[in-house]
Parts: sequence; C-alpha cells; structure tokens
Amino acid sequence: MSVIERDIDTMKEELKQRFIVTAQINYGRELSDLTPHELYETLAQVVKQYTSENWIKTNKQYQERDEKQVYYFSIEFLMGRLLNTNLINLDLKNALKAMLTELDLDIHDLYKEESDAGLGNGGLGRLAACFLDSMASLALPAHGCGIRYQYGLFEQKVVNGQQVEIPDNWLKNGFAWEFRKPNKSVKVRFDGEAYMRINDDGSASAVHEGYTEVMAVPYDVPVIGYKNRTVNTLRLWNAEATQDFSDYATLTNDEIKARQEYRNQVNKITEILYPNDSTTEGKRLRLVQEYFFVSAGVQSIVRHYLHSHDDLSAFADKVCIHINDTHPAVAVAELMRVFLDDYGMEWEAAWEITRHTVAYTNHTILPEALEKWDRKLFKSLLPRIDMIIDEINRRFLYEVRSRFPGDDELVKELSILQDGQVHTARLAVVGSFSVNGVARLHSNILKESTMKYFYKYYPEKFNNKTNGITHRRWLISANNALAHVIDDKLTRQWRGNPGMMKQLNQYVDDAAFLKLLDKVKRARKRALSQYVWSHNKVRIKIDSIFDVQVKRIHSYKRQLMNIMHIMYQYDRLKNDPNYDMPVPVVYFFGGKAAPGYFIAKETISLILAVANKINTDPSIDGKIKVVFLENFGVSLGEMVYPAADVSEQISTASKEASGTGNMKFMMNGAVTLGTMDGANVEIHEQVGDDNCVIFGMRSEEVINLYEHGGYSAWDEYNTNANVRRVMNQMTDGTYGNFQSLFDYLVNSNDEFFIMKDFNAYIEAHEEIVRRYQDHNAWLRSCAVNIANSGIFSSDRTIAQYAEDIWHIRPVDIK
Repeated sequence: MSVIERDIDTMKEELKQRFIVTAQINYGRELSDLTPHELYETLAQVVKQYTSENWIKTNKQYQERDEKQVYYFSIEFLMGRLLNTNLINLDLKNALKAMLTELDLDIHDLYKEESDAGLGNGGLGRLAACFLDSMASLALPAHGCGIRYQYGLFEQKVVNGQQVEIPDNWLKNGFAWEFRKPNKSVKVRFDGEAYMRINDDGSASAVHEGYTEVMAVPYDVPVIGYKNRTVNTLRLWNAEATQDFSDYATLTNDEIKARQEYRNQVNKITEILYPNDSTTEGKRLRLVQEYFFVSAGVQSIVRHYLHSHDDLSAFADKVCIHINDTHPAVAVAELMRVFLDDYGMEWEAAWEITRHTVAYTNHTILPEALEKWDRKLFKSLLPRIDMIIDEINRRFLYEVRSRFPGDDELVKELSILQDGQVHTARLAVVGSFSVNGVARLHSNILKESTMKYFYKYYPEKFNNKTNGITHRRWLISANNALAHVIDDKLTRQWRGNPGMMKQLNQYVDDAAFLKLLDKVKRARKRALSQYVWSHNKVRIKIDSIFDVQVKRIHSYKRQLMNIMHIMYQYDRLKNDPNYDMPVPVVYFFGGKAAPGYFIAKETISLILAVANKINTDPSIDGKIKVVFLENFGVSLGEMVYPAADVSEQISTASKEASGTGNMKFMMNGAVTLGTMDGANVEIHEQVGDDNCVIFGMRSEEVINLYEHGGYSAWDEYNTNANVRRVMNQMTDGTYGNFQSLFDYLVNSNDEFFIMKDFNAYIEAHEEIVRRYQDHNAWLRSCAVNIANSGIFSSDRTIAQYAEDIWHIRPVDIK
C-alpha cells in the first residue's frame, strides 16, 4: 500500500516509529537530547526513506520501458527549502504534524532549521525549480542538470546604508536531500591544444593534448511529484581534483605548489554562483563553470543511454536536452564532441542527431544576457570546442549563402563567430530544433527584433511558452489558509488541477467568500508586520496598503522609479498643504544587486536613505513607511507574496521577458500595478482593466525610441517639474549625495525611460489609492486575480513543453 493510500492514524504511528529509530541510529540519543537541527536532519532522513523506493522504481521503469527522457540544463535552480513541499507532495504533512505534536515538537521550528539551497539567485533559477516540480507532478520523465555551488550568490547585509556581500555558506551543515554518486563521475577537460591529425589511411582524428582534467562528481536530489509515485532527479555537479595528492614526500617544492594551485583552481569551479565577471579572470571562471556542468551532463546522458541501447542512431528519439537560457548553449558543441571524438561518428550523422536533440529557451532581449565570449579566451580554454564551433559555423554560413546569395548583412547577423567573439545564443539557435520565448510579447519581440534574422531563416523553430509558477509552493505551501478557503469552494481536487481555479469567478461577488479572503490577507499582513518589526525595527499598520517590489535590482526593473515616486509623495506631504494621503502606504523593496553593478547598489543606498528619513519623521504620522527586506530569497518570499496588496511590475515595456513574481502575487490576491511588459500583458487579459492598473509607454513606443531616437532626458528634466523636483533632491543633501544616480539618468539619456514614464506612474498610484478606499470592490479585485491565476501554474507551461517541444508523455509508476 502506498503512502498516498494510507489513513492518517496508520501513517502517524509508522512515522513515529521511523522517527524514533532513525534518531537512535544516527545520534544514539533520546529525542529529548537532540538539538533542533538534529531533529530536522532526522525528519529529513525519514522523508527520504519514503522517497527512495519510488525513486528507484521511477528510474527502473523509465529504463525498462525505454521512455524518452528530458534533461533540463540550467545554471541556476533556486529550490528554496524542501521539507515542507516534499511533505505536501508525499501527502505526509498532516500525519507528520500529528506525530510531532504527540512528541511535543512543533513542525514549524524544524522548518526553520533548513537553509535555503544556494543554487540560484532570481527568476531564472526559481522558474527552473518550479518546472522540476511540475515535471514530477505531471509524471513526466524529465530531470534537472546544474551545479552544486558551495556558496550561493552571497548573503546580503545592510551596513551603514549600503549593501554588503558576505559568503552564503548554505552547506555549512550539509544538504539533507542530496545523494553523492561518485561511481557516476566523469572527467572534464580544459586548456591545452587541439588539432586534426591525418592518419595513415588518410582519415583525420581530433587530438586534444596538454589539457587540465577535472573530476565532475554528481550529487543527486530527488524531485517528488504531487501525490503520485514519480520521483525524478536533479543532478548537481561538483568539481573535484583528479590528481593524486598522496605522494607529497616525493615531490619538489615547485611540484607541490603546482598541485596546490591546481586544487585551488578546481575548487573555484563550483565555489560560488555567478563569480564577478568584470575582470578577465572572472569571465574565464564563468565560462569554466558553464562548460564544466554541460560537459559532465552530456557525457553522463550519453553514457546512460548506451546502457540500454546498442548504438546512438535513435538518440534524438529517446533524449531531449533543453537548455534554459544561453548559459548552457555550449551543449550543442559538446554533444558533437562526444559523438565525434568519443564514439567515432561521422560529422553529418552527429549533426543530424544533435540538432534534433537540443531545444533552447531564450529568457531575455538584453544584449548583455545574450552571452558573447572573446574568441581568444574561448579558444585557449576550450580548444576542441572552438574547433567544432568553427566547423558548425563554416557549414552553416555556406548554407546561408546558398539560400540567400549576396545577403552579407544576413550572414553577419547569423554568424556564430563574428567580430572576434563567440555568440553562444546564435549557437543555441543553430543547433536546436526549437526556440521559445517565455511570454507572448517576449516571443514576438524575439521574432520581430532581437532574433529577427534567425526568425527569417528558421521561422519553424520559433514558438512561445508563457512561464508559470508551481502553485504547490506559492499557494498551497506559502499560503495554506488561502488554499483551505479555495478547498471549501472547489474541493481539494483543484490542488492537482489548478485550471479549476477559474471556477472561483462565480464567487467574486459572494460577500462571505470575500470576507474570508480579507481575513486571510490581514493575517498574512500581520505576520509580515511582525517580521518587519523584528528585523527592521519599523512599526507598520496592517490597514496600510502593502505595496511590494521584490526582485533582483536592475535598472530596467526600475526600482529607481519606485523610490523616486516615494520621494515625490514625501515632498508633497511636507510642502503642499493641499496634498494628503487618505490611506497610509508601506512600500516594500527586496532584492540583491550584483557586486559589480554600481548603479544597482547606489539604488539600494538611495532606498535605504529615503527609508531612514521617512520612517523617523513623526510629522507625516506614518502615512508613508519604506522597508527594505534584507537578503530576499525564496523563504522570505513565501511570507511576502501572500501579504501584498499591490504587486509592482514596472519594468520598461519590452525589457522583461516574462516575470514570475507577478504570477506569485496574483495567485495570492495582489493587484498588479505595472507596464504592458512580459507576462503582465497576459495577466491583464485574464483580469481586465478593473482588476489591475496599467501605465506607461507600450513596447512598440519604447522600441521606436530606441531605433529612431527623438527622446532627450535633459529636456524631460527641464520641462517636467515633478521629475526635476525629485532629481534635485538626489544632490541637494535631502537624502545625502546621490550625484551618481542623477548623472546616470542624464548621461544614459534615461535609458529605461524612468523620467518619461514618471507622471504616468504617479497617476497609477493615485488610481490604486482610489480603488483601495472602496474596500469591497478591492476585495473583489483580489478574488478575480486569484480566480484567474490558475493559467499561470507551471503545470500548464510544462504540459505545453511536453506536448509541443519534448514529445513525451506521463508515465504511471507502478
């Protein structure tokens, strides 16, 4: 009998026995003598016991039935804490809570003992984690492949009004959910020289010599499906030294130093997520990371495939390698290398399989995110891969010139090797069978602008798959009280079928239903208020509007516009006797700035300076409060998203590929205040004008200004009194000296149109306040947002990937 078929009382007793026995085996002490962390570790071990049997069955069934399997390559997997979601998916949570209560233990205390896994930073990594959850919950044979970072991006601290980065040592107590698999290790080569050698029979063979070798050791993490028996795998690669260090006594000092340097260089590979790439050394390390996990993953996949197949001829029918953004794009060339060099395939056969195996998701139109590598750096680090890319490009451009003779512009725009650089996004397009954007607007911009030349050449490859989020974490786990309110209307069946949430539209005018939503929202606001008092020492009123912008700090996301608006409001309160704020507003910010991103870090400093001034000014009677949520991540997000009234999604139109924070807020009943950018467009379609507030330029206007000019930031500053008043306060000492931000806006010609959209943004906020004053109408808007958020579940997204791109089907694990 499976876990999901047993009654709670039976499960409770079984869990208690396992819990006690596991604690005794691991620690040799009574439960009462264990520390909170030891109790958490014991509980995780018990959960893993329930997981392992189905994990083994899942892998065995995939292999025995020769199922096509997908491998999702991503530089990030922002998993968050796993205990609670694993309990939900295993349907063990209620029995476990009852068991712990009998033992006088609180499950929430044990949750806090788990660190957020430092395997990602922002939306890209969180999306990948949501996708893994949906793959398993839909019983799809699909797995993740990434890097086991020793340290996360960094732990953010606020010191003297500035962001300070300290190491995020998330592995200091180990990672309870991983399984080290040294027998599955592979070797990855860097550096050296590569060339073609002519054999005696006239054939040519690739030679790679003088290389440095690194051992890639996999750590597997089970990915548990929701109330089914599917357990897929997230494989994380760790870099380890291959050289023997046992013979130090026989080595010279120079040899010892060389080996120590080798060990240090190997350790750096998987030491930290996103090393600072403002230096050549940093750029090199990023490329090393990308190739390291891609090569390890590709080698492992091919080896696994050949365990049950005699040759590679049907590889593309049984394997799909999906690359999540441009970081893993070198997978195209690495798969070719493995086919050509390790298995002796001919070029044409290897290329035919490769281009039918790889699929590519683009996540951005920002030029800096469409990775380009200096050719000399690339060639010195990956000489054999460089040779293969050169040949891919040569053959591809021959084909382009044949189809479009004389079109030199097209050749230049499609060339993978151009102007001394390796364009890996272009490699991804050329070497894949599918290229998708992540929101309808984003996909259209790719086709019409960013990748228009590739769309001209490969129109059949391009498609859209609008992003989604896993409602199991962001609603059922993060906002359990709201989930129970929905249960009462739809039964618990919606938890496995989020499309059913659409049926809540019939209750958006039900006063009793709206009262329950209000009760849940107020409780979550109260919990966040308590957190803010504990961590920020700022008192906030839960009757205030909770206006939230939490995402990585970047100029195009326009946190600067948000804080400028707050400066505007504060100035009006102080100096305009006719101005009032009928409803107090608490503005929340959260997010990290990359260590080398000066303007982003200055933006945080401005937010903190404004917060300090406003929060300590008794004359405004608490009408504005500003809170910066230090070290924002998944676990803190689970507290923030359910408490929000207003979801700030204010990126410059055409710049945000999709966004997923907008979906998390929507699913928890927040009203979107945003531009027509990314998935905001589709949210607006779902809820209508009455249930979101849209402002600012549209994407076509923005693109037109970029392409044809006609905008002057200096003229905007001189003619827009609201902008000028606020910008002058950056330099007149009101909040300190932020000449850097003033200069940035002017000298960049307001590159993300903060000044141009500013007045429209003011009006949008006024509209939010006007609507909020009609409490019942506001609650109705919250209900409409919740009811229409099911379409943004990642279950819908992944089902579309499975049908349209991967061509895989659910597998019922027996």
